[in-house]
Amino acid sequence: MKKSHPLRRIVLAGAATVSGIVLLLSLKPASDPAAASADGASQQQPAAPQGSGGVQAAGGTEAQTLTGDVVKTDYGNVQVRITVAGGKITSAAALQSPTGGRSTQVSTDAVPKLNRAAVTAGTADIDAVSGATYTSGGYKKSLQSALDKAGAAGAAGATGGGSAEASGTGGTGGDASGSGAGAGAAQAKTVTGKAVTTDYGPVQVRVTVTGGKITKAEAVQQPKGSRSDQISADAVPKLNAAAVAAGNADIDAVSGATYTSGGYKESLQSALDQAGG
Repeated sequence: MKKSHPLRRIVLAGAATVSGIVLLLSLKPASDPAAASADGASQQQPAAPQGSGGVQAAGGTEAQTLTGDVVKTDYGNVQVRITVAGGKITSAAALQSPTGGRSTQVSTDAVPKLNRAAVTAGTADIDAVSGATYTSGGYKKSLQSALDKAGAAGAAGATGGGSAEASGTGGTGGDASGSGAGAGAAQAKTVTGKAVTTDYGPVQVRVTVTGGKITKAEAVQQPKGSRSDQISADAVPKLNAAAVAAGNADIDAVSGATYTSGGYKESLQSALDQAGG
């Protein structure tokens, strides 16, 4: 074939083109930039938070379900069960309440109100339900005993935490140096004053003192029967509130409840004396 033949030129041009393509392919980077970019993006994705399920589980374990003492009343037993979470009452229920005849109707009306009052107040210092004085009194006592159990469990936890801190600092001054929630909880004291006899019945007061202040007050005993039930139901909540507000036994007597007020103040003072207040 002649050098100037057109076909020869076409063949040579085709061969040159193929050689160029092969050369370009041989020079291409080993890794594809697009693929590398995709891999880099996937590696930079933030990792899912570790232990989030565990945190929720730990939070759940803070809830305590506690059952109060069985309290006998003239119309039957009352027993309360509560759930406490984060230091607050989140639910309350009566496991036992007076039943039979008129008592069933009274309990059906009173217990739901008492349950709601316990959750709202967060303490056993709740008002008696009208027409259910005995049930209300038994409910409050059982509720307080359940709260006492919750406080005892919290104090045990605080003691354990204080021991650990003390061992880390040579085992001395654990309580004095503790500034956490455990140390604060350990300062709470619940003390019961002496029973004071009045012309209408005994009066006895129980208080909780935290940081040198009265944080809760209630009457463990109060005059009962006939007119006394109504007087106590009106006067005792006012006296409880006055004790917390004043922080001492120097509180005014409730009008129409002179004897109950006098006995309350005397028992309150004896409780404060025991607490060192």
